[in-house]
Amino acid sequence: MAGVINGNGGGRRGVRVRMRPNSDINITPMVDVMLVLLIIFMVTAPLLTAGVAVDLPKTRAPFLSQDKEPLTITIEKDGKVFLQETEVTAAELVPRLTAIAENGYDQRIFVRGDKSVDYGTVMQVMGELNAAGFRRIGLVTEPPRGESKKSK
Repeated sequence: MAGVINGNGGGRRGVRVRMRPNSDINITPMVDVMLVLLIIFMVTAPLLTAGVAVDLPKTRAPFLSQDKEPLTITIEKDGKVFLQETEVTAAELVPRLTAIAENGYDQRIFVRGDKSVDYGTVMQVMGELNAAGFRRIGLVTEPPRGESKKSK
């Protein structure tokens, strides 16, 4: 025996059902944006480290941790000297560094010398820095291929 329970055919016509708001956070777009940013920073970070390309000697020394951007002096294989990315002569180097130090710069100075540059040229630059009163001088090297970056 077939029968109808409601007069409206068993449906809920005319009855308004209240839907509760969904309180879940959709994190998929956020994860997508973060992955894109990660890729962008991974690609651009190595380009920001140094402006003058030199072939650094390889060593097994650990990496130094840095809080500020380092002040870098680069010596190319043909003997050209750069302060950051600006080419300077030997006579201009110490006055420019002294002007930077007067502005409150108390950071280590890194000397990057190409591995084929004359040892005497590197020592001449370091001697000028030492004679000018700069005592926090470091030499920059490159780890051998296959070594992971370790910092202590």
